[in-house]
Amino acid sequence: MATTPDRADASSDPARLTGSRPADTRRRGPRRTSISDVARHAGVSLGTVSNVLNRPDRVSETTRERVQRAIEELSFIPNGSARQLRAGTISTVGAVLLDIANPFFTEVARGIEDRLSLDDYTLMLASSDGDVAREARYLRLFEEHGVLGVLVTPAGADLDHLLELRSRGVQVVLLDQTSPVADVSSVAVDDVAGAAMAVRHLVSLGHRRVGFINGPATIQQCVDRRAGALRALDEAGLGASALVEVEVPALNADGGEAGVTELLVGGTAPTALFCVNDLTALGAMRTLRAHGLSIPDDMAVVGYDDVNFASMLTTPLTSVRQPTHRLGEVAADLLLRGAGPDGAPAQHVQFQPELVVRASSGAAPSGTIAGDVAGAEGDERVGGVPATETLR
Repeated sequence: MATTPDRADASSDPARLTGSRPADTRRRGPRRTSISDVARHAGVSLGTVSNVLNRPDRVSETTRERVQRAIEELSFIPNGSARQLRAGTISTVGAVLLDIANPFFTEVARGIEDRLSLDDYTLMLASSDGDVAREARYLRLFEEHGVLGVLVTPAGADLDHLLELRSRGVQVVLLDQTSPVADVSSVAVDDVAGAAMAVRHLVSLGHRRVGFINGPATIQQCVDRRAGALRALDEAGLGASALVEVEVPALNADGGEAGVTELLVGGTAPTALFCVNDLTALGAMRTLRAHGLSIPDDMAVVGYDDVNFASMLTTPLTSVRQPTHRLGEVAADLLLRGAGPDGAPAQHVQFQPELVVRASSGAAPSGTIAGDVAGAEGDERVGGVPATETLR
């Protein structure tokens, strides 16, 4: 085995002196124990160690025990990827989500993992942070690792790179977005219906000017939730002018803070606020209070996702609930069933959301309430049967 020269000897290397190759300044950790080390320690051949790992029935009990002792004494970790290649099987699935710091995606990931574990598959998880280039890097990395397939919440509108990935034999399922391509499976929530439900609720409370903190138009969920908000205002005869939209680059609490700040200094402030997700709603509520405004007396607030903290805030947040864990479970199931040459055909599952009304949404200061609203004592659910799923 070749060794790395120490620092004292490095200066005598002609290649380093002439600059023909750069010095390698990376720090190296302890060398990983190899299968050759195990064979040498146990006094057997490489083939015998391989049989113990992959076909133990072909090895005598005495030899098998000796190899197992060597494995334990050397703390040998088998190379799972190499073993999968030899056996012709793949047991890893990749997932690239928009933001795993968001509790919504954390719960989705848990659903994915729970479903994969039923069939002994493992999950490689990454966050694109809404960056198309970062998403592409992770997808390339997953492909290099030979994953069975990938679950993706696209960071951009262009899906060509995902179609190319699929053409190379990697199963692709879109998560939290309906696929525009018939033969690529997807699992999503009807975001148009969910946003319309949220804004109808605000209109029913007498609000005639609704602020909307939204994200980039490259994210389909943002596009759909805007469409739903406009649909509700059109139905109420208020029109698009009743929606005061602010686009923020980050769908987190910082984005919510920036969005509210812009709305408050932009002339006549709205009396109600609809946020593209609960994290932006959290930042918005924090900023409203910093400006001395009361929720919901001065500003009603509605979020989207109904993440676990929504009901725990000082003023519990009205929010559109999505079946987060179920989204992950179903997406993983579609991927496993669709993988391979004899896999099931593509399916498109769409869940219906529900509105959970809490104390953060109240009547407009000068409006009338067109329906009962739940107070801080409990939740009121609007929208029929919760979390139903349909195939199309």
